Amino acid sequence: MPCSSFKLLSSLILSAALVSASSFSSMAKQILINADGLLDVQSGKITKNVAVLIDNNRIIKIAKQGSIEVDENAELIDLPGKTLLPGVMDMHVHLTSDAEDNFLASRGNSIPRQTVKAVKNAEKTLMAGFTTVRNLGGPGYAVIGVRDGINAGEVPGPRIWAAGYSVGVTGGHCDDNFSPPEANSKSKGVADGPWAVREKVRENIKYGANTIKVCATGGVFSKGTKVGIQQLTEEEIKAAVDEAHMRGLVAAAHAHGTSGIKAAIRAGIDSVEHCSFMDDEAIKLALEYGTYLSCDIYNTEYTLAFGEANGVPEENINKEKLVSKAQRESFRRAVKAGANMVFGSDAAIYPHGDNGKQFSRMVEFGMTPLQSLQAATINSAKLLKQESELGQIKEGYLADIIAVDGNPIENINLMETVSFVMKDGEVYKR
Repeated sequence: MPCSSFKLLSSLILSAALVSASSFSSMAKQILINADGLLDVQSGKITKNVAVLIDNNRIIKIAKQGSIEVDENAELIDLPGKTLLPGVMDMHVHLTSDAEDNFLASRGNSIPRQTVKAVKNAEKTLMAGFTTVRNLGGPGYAVIGVRDGINAGEVPGPRIWAAGYSVGVTGGHCDDNFSPPEANSKSKGVADGPWAVREKVRENIKYGANTIKVCATGGVFSKGTKVGIQQLTEEEIKAAVDEAHMRGLVAAAHAHGTSGIKAAIRAGIDSVEHCSFMDDEAIKLALEYGTYLSCDIYNTEYTLAFGEANGVPEENINKEKLVSKAQRESFRRAVKAGANMVFGSDAAIYPHGDNGKQFSRMVEFGMTPLQSLQAATINSAKLLKQESELGQIKEGYLADIIAVDGNPIENINLMETVSFVMKDGEVYKR
């Protein structure tokens, strides 16, 4: 190629690149939100007549209305009468199933069918104001696929930390005990012995899990397990925790029973789920180790009201009756003791999208409204090791912002009807 032609071609390529870069820059539009108030979830104080400037997906300035200069093409969003909060987080959901479905019939849903449900429920959860969730167990890595689709912008939904298969013992809470023996059906998370547990954790991580769940005790919605009895040994739980931590992942333990809760805490688990039968020693251990407690104290109402109509077997309803009062009392005592608490609802045991109904129950059973909101924001962000990115409306943080009609500190029930949702700088509901 002649030198002059090469220079001309190079010039054209450079010009095209500059035009492309300029076009991309102009597409990164600023958003300015004006609202009556903004709740600081650290202090509980509300700033009045506030403006929040978002550039791309980050909060870059917070000030009084009318004091922020914006780009000429900035989008203005006025939210009169509303209070802004950081997007809230639910640390225990199951997106692949619905409480309204027949309990036993739905166990025959294929992986593709459950994936479709997860897509639907991810959107419902986001529209309820939950911009981050932890999906603690699901079949076929379905939720990992949905998570990746959300991250790619293909479907709407919250940020998801997905566990893959729950790791548990043969015949335990996280095994398939509903199928007859001749079916030879076993959950793919079943592992017996420390090295088998490590293998299952590694397998989950191989296929995209970014959190890990183990089943330390029996459970309410399994067949033939006693809800308070320990299943995984402390050595097995520690193997899972060590493997998860070595790979930089946070680990959760399903644990209703006292001995299983204590074993999980001593094994170094990051969060205990359900926490139904906690004695003083268990709470003291949680304080000593800094373990987070995730107690689903709303869903019992749905199960006892609608479980029978939804085909939940009598065995499981009776176990729910056994657990519900004890779990709420354990929650109350843990709050009073000052334990680390996060918001975990076990969505799928009640309808997705109703996550916000748990806030009022957390207040009813011992928390202040601010503490319940902190459980779903700054505490959950700390558990996920995302406290410098999520959980607050603060300059430099990711733009996860929701709004309610009024002051949630004065009326926590407002969290059941979120009217504005922004995740990662994109508005999904207003």
